Amino acid sequence: MASNRGRNLMNIADRAPGGAEFAVVLTNSEDAPVVEKAQKRGIPTETVVQGDDESRTEHETRVVDALSAYDFDLVALDGYMRILSETFLDQMPTTLNVHPALLPAFPGMDAWGDALDAGVSVTGCTVHVVTDATDDQGNVNQEQVDGGPIVTQEPVPVYEGDTEDDLQDRVLYQGEFKAYPRAIQWFAEERVTVDFENNVVHVDGDEAGDFPARRIASHDRTADLRYGENPHQDAALYADYTVDEASVVHAPQLNEGAKGLSYNNYNDADGALNLIKEFDDPAAAVIKHTNPAGCATADSIAEAYDRALSTDPMSAFGGIVALNRECDGETAEQIIDSFKEVVVAPGYTDAALDVLFEKENLRVLDVGHADGRTGESGRSELGDRTDRLTEKPLVGGRLVQERDLQTVTADDLEVVTEREPTDEQMESMLFAWQTIKHVKSNAILFAKGTETVGIGMGQVSRVDAVHLAGMKAEEHAEGKDAEGAVMASDAFFPFPDGIEKAAEAGIEAVIQPGGSKNDDMVIEAADEHDMAMVFTGSRCFRHD
Repeated sequence: MASNRGRNLMNIADRAPGGAEFAVVLTNSEDAPVVEKAQKRGIPTETVVQGDDESRTEHETRVVDALSAYDFDLVALDGYMRILSETFLDQMPTTLNVHPALLPAFPGMDAWGDALDAGVSVTGCTVHVVTDATDDQGNVNQEQVDGGPIVTQEPVPVYEGDTEDDLQDRVLYQGEFKAYPRAIQWFAEERVTVDFENNVVHVDGDEAGDFPARRIASHDRTADLRYGENPHQDAALYADYTVDEASVVHAPQLNEGAKGLSYNNYNDADGALNLIKEFDDPAAAVIKHTNPAGCATADSIAEAYDRALSTDPMSAFGGIVALNRECDGETAEQIIDSFKEVVVAPGYTDAALDVLFEKENLRVLDVGHADGRTGESGRSELGDRTDRLTEKPLVGGRLVQERDLQTVTADDLEVVTEREPTDEQMESMLFAWQTIKHVKSNAILFAKGTETVGIGMGQVSRVDAVHLAGMKAEEHAEGKDAEGAVMASDAFFPFPDGIEKAAEAGIEAVIQPGGSKNDDMVIEAADEHDMAMVFTGSRCFRHD
């Protein structure tokens, strides 16, 4: 039912969510454009105009009579400019309406103007069940208008300089065109229960843990970035203030005079920070294009950084440095010895800041945990990882998954070769496994002790990734090589060729998920080269 153009109704008709089809479109206006639009789509129409002297009850009775010849399960209103009473509602199946605001905020006829007047940064739309908002005499009770149970909502931003027309269009196209078909689909799939007594709606799947049927998220824009991944792309930074773990989004930039972070800086800094959160011991990582150029743990943060950098100092040029301990002066001196874009740490000594601030455009981010926790040494540490989900936007939607927070222990590993790994190899393999989770697939990582010596990332062939890791260890690493190192693979080896290539590089132990139909051949190759091999039983792909 509509009084004007019925754009929501025609959007629903064209999309047929859940297989829903219109039985009839009814309007109370002879000039309503929705009639012609419906007829072009082959949808029957009815027009029931309220007479000048006709009461609400009389008009609604005629509407009910006009609809009596049609078979339908749901009534959808779209700009139907009449308040409906129990005369209509009691005779009809569930009746829905879409309101251009996030109810209970801004009910009534001018939701767009009310939102602008209130100066809010976010408004939106609400699909709700229509309930009777009239008294026994047919008079409208304004407090009950738009007060029915809410089915779904969709947030929409309000921009500086918006007019009512601007906001009305944005709410329609970015909000209502998403929310209304979603609600119709749930009803068409018989997934909705309306609890009128408690004024709530239940949708099957609402209790599905981290992945409910209805998901609403809104973030606040905190910065306009210089550009996106490339100069011809605009970009902005949005913040979710419900996340309380250490985050580069919420980190203050200590050298305010330096240029702001770019889109790529934020992306790389986030990857670097997430990597060093894996470790309790002092850890450092250098990230380039979201991949680790090197990572290490050690007794001190300065030693960890030196070991991480020495994996591939050439690739580390222009990279992002992340530390999981307070940055001291010694570490700062090492950082500025070559060009870096950003350094991320949970605090800095005064001496470190004096050194780092010498580099005008080295951005310094403080991700110190809000509760001020400190380690045994009294230095700030990163807090727990509390954010459970990660998201990836797609054209037309987004992917949501659990964050990969797995931590493998020695007890989780299955030794599958004749040779058993030594305690030192076991420690190195566990370090390599926690690190390779943050390397883009297909990924191979060589490690000695708790430091990387070669990393092969982003290859479409696993044997190519092994070759790349070996080349990096041989040609780029400083003061270390792959001879006697361990190898981690983020997924199983489909063929023995990866093991053969690793043996050529000097690898003596391997940690991998297992699960290939050729596992027996791969294990046999490892035995032939006197390698130790363990299976984790789970892979750790990273595809973005």
